Amino acid sequence: MKKTPLLNIALSRAIASLGHGDIVIIADAGLPVPKGVDLIDLALTQGVPDFCRTLSTVLSEMQVQSHVLAHELLLAPCPALSGIDLHNSRGDLGGRNLLAHSEFKELCQQAKVIVRTGECRPYSNIALIAGVTF
Repeated sequence: MKKTPLLNIALSRAIASLGHGDIVIIADAGLPVPKGVDLIDLALTQGVPDFCRTLSTVLSEMQVQSHVLAHELLLAPCPALSGIDLHNSRGDLGGRNLLAHSEFKELCQQAKVIVRTGECRPYSNIALIAGVTF
């Protein structure tokens, strides 16, 4: 049995299949999912699971080179931003890039997978760019 906290089979499989530069989006419940992009829908109800717990769990298995946020998230501080900043201060997220929310949605078209949470605060989304462990 696995030792890491991530139990969701589809999400664990998606992370295991990543190559350098692949994109994983952790999304709030309202972010549109482009056609052709795999969706792992974890949302059960508003706030479950929340963005921060989902991010922490994904980071327990994923090596991240950099991350992308919509700059609108910085204008309305919320728990998602606090969680992102905590992981960023630990060095878990690599470099930060900011885009307009409309550009962030365009970036989603390049994602290998989008992970939908139950988060219902606007702009609570992050694009994680896969790194390598060597």
